[in-house]
Amino acid sequence: MANRLGDPTARLEGRLTLNPMAHLDPIGTLCLFLAYFGWGRPVPVNTSNFKHPLRDDMFVSACGPLSNFLTAFLLALFFKLSLRFHLLTPHSYFYDVLRLGLVINLSLCFFNLIPLYPLDGSHILRGLIPRSMIPGYERFSSYSPFLLLSLVAMGSIFQVPVLGNIMGPPIRFFSRLFISIL
Repeated sequence: MANRLGDPTARLEGRLTLNPMAHLDPIGTLCLFLAYFGWGRPVPVNTSNFKHPLRDDMFVSACGPLSNFLTAFLLALFFKLSLRFHLLTPHSYFYDVLRLGLVINLSLCFFNLIPLYPLDGSHILRGLIPRSMIPGYERFSSYSPFLLLSLVAMGSIFQVPVLGNIMGPPIRFFSRLFISIL
């Protein structure tokens, strides 16, 4: 999306690839094994290349969660069709993989919509708030990575599921909705 809107940064850095090595973040990968929470390398975007920086940054940021949402829907469709045509049996390995893929994609979607920098939701919110509020929002954004890590730590270390309580309801709602409408 960024490339189509005028920013070739990711393409020029070789990030438009399905090769997972291009997307690994060393610290994020290490944290995945140590703390069971990790991340990939952020996709580089230079908003000064956009004709409409605020709007285009919002569109680019919405693509990640939207792709996870659509993937979850397609997994639910495949899940439902596989059950209907008896290609799956409940509690088979592939049944569990499809259900897990659905939940993981919805989790990624709603996690990335949290309006804390550096998540996509922060870029979307920045594009929606009045321009007069942007300087204050950017000052707040400098602290939000610490707030985000604190929320993650509360769940993984202290067993206080703040993020689970925030993300759980929409994840359950959409997984049930996708399965029921299909």
